[in-house]
Amino acid sequence: MEATAANPSIVTVSRTTQPYRSSTLSFRYLTYRNKRFFPFSLTITRCSTTKSSQDSTLESSQSKCLTKGLVLDLGISKDSWDSEDIGSPVVKRFLSDNEERWYMWYHGSSSKQNPVSDSIGLAVSNNGIHWERGKGKVESNDDVGLVMSFGEDWWGFDTASVRPGEVVIMSSSKVRANSSVYWMYYTGYTTETVEFQSQGFTSRFGGNPERFHLCNESVEKSRVYYRSLPGLAISQDGRHWARIEGEHHSGALFDVGSEKDWDFLYIASPHVVFHGNGDLRMYYHSFDAKTGEFWIGMARSREGIKWLKMGKIIVGRYPCVTRNKRDGSYLMAYEGVDRNGKMSIGLAVSKDGLTDWKLEEYEEGVVAVGEGDAWDNEGVGCPYLVEMDGDSDHQWRLYYRGVGNGGRTGIGLAVSEGNEITRFTKQRGIHL
Repeated sequence: MEATAANPSIVTVSRTTQPYRSSTLSFRYLTYRNKRFFPFSLTITRCSTTKSSQDSTLESSQSKCLTKGLVLDLGISKDSWDSEDIGSPVVKRFLSDNEERWYMWYHGSSSKQNPVSDSIGLAVSNNGIHWERGKGKVESNDDVGLVMSFGEDWWGFDTASVRPGEVVIMSSSKVRANSSVYWMYYTGYTTETVEFQSQGFTSRFGGNPERFHLCNESVEKSRVYYRSLPGLAISQDGRHWARIEGEHHSGALFDVGSEKDWDFLYIASPHVVFHGNGDLRMYYHSFDAKTGEFWIGMARSREGIKWLKMGKIIVGRYPCVTRNKRDGSYLMAYEGVDRNGKMSIGLAVSKDGLTDWKLEEYEEGVVAVGEGDAWDNEGVGCPYLVEMDGDSDHQWRLYYRGVGNGGRTGIGLAVSEGNEITRFTKQRGIHL
């Protein structure tokens, strides 16, 4: 009854992990508003604002600076399923003797939907920089575009929106399949609400828990929280997905905690790491109303369907955890708020992925927020790490969601300098 993707020995931990607080990236007062957007479609090569004798050359150079790092913009057509908002990149690189293939699952929404609902789509690439996308629902095994929408069962946990958390390729006796298949762990949202009270702030939401802002208040107030839970779907081609019902009555993998628990309000962004046969770890985030902070927590499973919560570990949200193939350590990229009050990306390292998470200290995060009128000048977050194993320089890539003027969103790419992961530089390739 165990999931299989590799053959390391099982590691068992029975105690709750001890949380760690960051001194640099925090979530005390986060501002994150969903607004309307204005499209970009520019080319980037190098960033320079030096004056030129030709005005057209200067304007072109300045325009290129505005989209530095941008690899996937909003859908150009108003009919596109992802013309209003995109984010939550989950990126996989597949190597064979003859080709290199990249898949990116991400969430998107369209203004045509009323109310606005997030769906999951697929884009493909041969280098991880230039992406092929579709504006509608996929029709064939080679098509790209919308691959998964909200659930239609009235009792389900994902009847309002869905967002991808992680995609793992593995097999399990719990799932009937002839070979290894794609397992997508995702966040499902409903319109179910829960009221909570907390001293020092209020919360206001616009559709799901990731669209809100916190404010100082001198009195205690109650506000409505839209609930989300983690789910699972499987696919043989990465395009056509079948939901797997979890143990919760709504079909989710597990429920929120009790009123005294840190994850009572909701559970979001499930990211699953395969440690070994019978040992899977899920990292997820929630909002602790008692402390007024977002926290990242952990759960463990033997087969990927039944999960046991282990407690919260560090302050932050949108965790992406990967195992370093060179030394076996665990590297976590997560979203926080820098000292300038903007969304930023931090890194933490653990030897076993369970305890003793050591946070890298940065004032502005490992990926810089865009300057001036750059497409990501309001903040960067929702990180996803890709280890470029097999390359001589052992480079790392970090895909992220950027937020710019008016709340417009896009997906960007930053790369490390060889195996040095303390700082990432935004990709200077060509955005199409």
